[in-house]
Amino acid sequence: TCEIVKVSIDGGINWFDTAEIYGQGKSEQSLAHSLKKIGLKPSESIIATKWWPIGRWAPSIKRTIDKRLENLDGYPIALHQIHSPLGLSSVEKEMNSMADLIEEGKIKYIGVSNFNAERMKKASEALRKRGHKLVSNQVVYSILNRKIESSGVMDIARELDITIIAYSPLAQGLVSGKFHEDKELIKKRPGSRKYMNKFKKEGLRASRPVIDKLINIAEEYNATPSQVALNWLINFYGDLVVAIPGATTIKQAAENTGALNFSLSGQHLDILDKVSASYKL
Repeated sequence: TCEIVKVSIDGGINWFDTAEIYGQGKSEQSLAHSLKKIGLKPSESIIATKWWPIGRWAPSIKRTIDKRLENLDGYPIALHQIHSPLGLSSVEKEMNSMADLIEEGKIKYIGVSNFNAERMKKASEALRKRGHKLVSNQVVYSILNRKIESSGVMDIARELDITIIAYSPLAQGLVSGKFHEDKELIKKRPGSRKYMNKFKKEGLRASRPVIDKLINIAEEYNATPSQVALNWLINFYGDLVVAIPGATTIKQAAENTGALNFSLSGQHLDILDKVSASYKL
């Protein structure tokens, strides 16, 4: 973990996203340990974490915040997020608990994750009554999954100046093209991906036009298809969208940071927009 974090930092990344539910706090501890070992000061990093709402009421947000801070070992929480819309309390009560944490100096900003347009708007309104702002909504979004553009989430985010944090921005590795080149590769991978329609024969055929464009454009920029997909994601809508690609190896971390080393032209952004807009999951 430490080496992956170091490669990310060396590549220009200083924002890390974790959560209470990831390893029951072990992800937070591991991140803090890595940052400390590297020698990064608390003021030099931006950490986002999340409260797990399922089976819990809003007061749990305040009861568990000290554990989040303890796990992060001196690194402050810049962004605290509601991990899903499935808590037992109302949006308003959850937002009020989050607002209390800002006023107590325990977090700096408030975000949500997996909220639909209506719930995101309710969260924003509740925070505005307390004098605070909903700054982000973390949702599935990639060049191969653009559902938030038609569901209202993107529209509300733009209207209320809420940043979209795109998770799974590489579509679980699909944008790399490696599964299209070697159709037997998915069968060798652990996990549930092999059972998903997008990784099956028909799914790969449907996404092939997008992958071909990514490959062709990548050659022009001396980049990889994954880097082009990330670059499109963080540039097509300007500052509205940021991405949080995962990395389990040093190579993946280095490839992720490489997406910051170039900017797609307006023409290439539009070409990828057009070809991916016609792709259906």
